[in-house]
Amino acid sequence: MARLLVVGGFLAAIFWIYSVVDCALQPATRHRGVSKGVWVAIVLLIPVLGGILWFVLGRSRPGQSPRGDLYVPLDDDPTHLRRISEAEQDRRIRQLEEELARLDQEGDAPEAGTGTGERS
Repeated sequence: MARLLVVGGFLAAIFWIYSVVDCALQPATRHRGVSKGVWVAIVLLIPVLGGILWFVLGRSRPGQSPRGDLYVPLDDDPTHLRRISEAEQDRRIRQLEEELARLDQEGDAPEAGTGTGERS
């Protein structure tokens, strides 16, 4: 019985340390609900339960926005759009327009070595 308590305590300590490190190392954009500092405090002050709350409620999964929605592309993510400057947005738009124009030109030109299939 005492061994079981020691092993359980050891596993709880490992989980608690892992939760604290994971919470502290995640970028602030991956924290749901409250700010990063509050999550770190919750995980530190409520050892095992705080870690469980962090993994269930606080940590957004890969492919999810911090709000918990399904994946939001960067062009539609308001937090990402606020971070990038207008000059960067304009540069990206020009780059995409040039790429589309190039693709349109490539699509209009017939490929070398291919015929229309008609014979005279």
